Amino acid sequence: MINFEYLRVSTPKAAIEALSRDNTSQWIAGGTNLIDLMKKGVMAPQKLIDISNLPLKEIKKEGNKVHIGAMALNSDVAENELIQREQPLLSLALAAGASQQLRNMATVGGNMMQRTRCPYFYNTDLPCNKRQPGSGCGALKGFNRMHAIFGASDKCIAVHPSDMCIALAALDAMVLVNGPKGDRRIPFTDFHRLPGDTPQKDNTLERGELIIGIEIPDNPYRKNVHYLKVRDRSSYAFALVSVAAAMDLEGGTIKDARLAMGGVAHKPWRLSEVETWLKGKSVSDAVFREAAQLAMRGAKAYGQNNFKLKLAPNAIVEALKAATQKT
Repeated sequence: MINFEYLRVSTPKAAIEALSRDNTSQWIAGGTNLIDLMKKGVMAPQKLIDISNLPLKEIKKEGNKVHIGAMALNSDVAENELIQREQPLLSLALAAGASQQLRNMATVGGNMMQRTRCPYFYNTDLPCNKRQPGSGCGALKGFNRMHAIFGASDKCIAVHPSDMCIALAALDAMVLVNGPKGDRRIPFTDFHRLPGDTPQKDNTLERGELIIGIEIPDNPYRKNVHYLKVRDRSSYAFALVSVAAAMDLEGGTIKDARLAMGGVAHKPWRLSEVETWLKGKSVSDAVFREAAQLAMRGAKAYGQNNFKLKLAPNAIVEALKAATQKT
């Protein structure tokens, strides 16, 4: 790890100004991802601007929305009574992430900004277009067991690692940002990017834009929700495939549904077409299996991750079944 300067700020304005003055600087909050990247030599900021004390930790109801500040800790959000009551899918997803120790340090904004855990990205001796554009994607014909089956390109097949973000994508959250050009609101499904020809760009933030918080609009998904995370071990492991499922049921009929997947794409993978198809359908294993097959249209595996082509639809079925069984 290189030597670096350290600066602590106490207001969003000071954080934005400090970053704008120095192109070699980087914000740090919990540091649960950035410190690892610095140790590995993947990132080498010459100045760290500590934003952990920014007054952006509130979790509150504002009109018909739940507002969560960017500096709120993952553990605080997961255990918050308002979140558990009104947005339980988010609470479930957060509880499935990382370990309790990491959740006690990681912030909502940091969780959104975390980088892929692709081993080619983390190993500076190996080619990775995300880390070094133009160097190639070692995973395409290399070790790709954890990699994408949707939305990939010949430049990158890495996956987005967050659990929290999968739930937020399903819940139509809005990202609130502030920067040199003022305030901006970004739909959560537009915040993260697919790799295309620029896999080094993880999201749609502009330089100097700071995540202030997120808003989740009111919804009827307070009971029939489930977050399924299939992983190699039960703690501190990233998803092979995950599914965030939420349904609004009337008797045995699906009035509305929300579905998103993790571990399968460069960004949280929202299944909007499947959601529309499920509306008005009766709850049944056959309907869920058909929905799962519809979700797999366009899926492509790369060798070692071929098993995801079977695991992913099975996970969708299991998540939908589990959601309907909640009472």
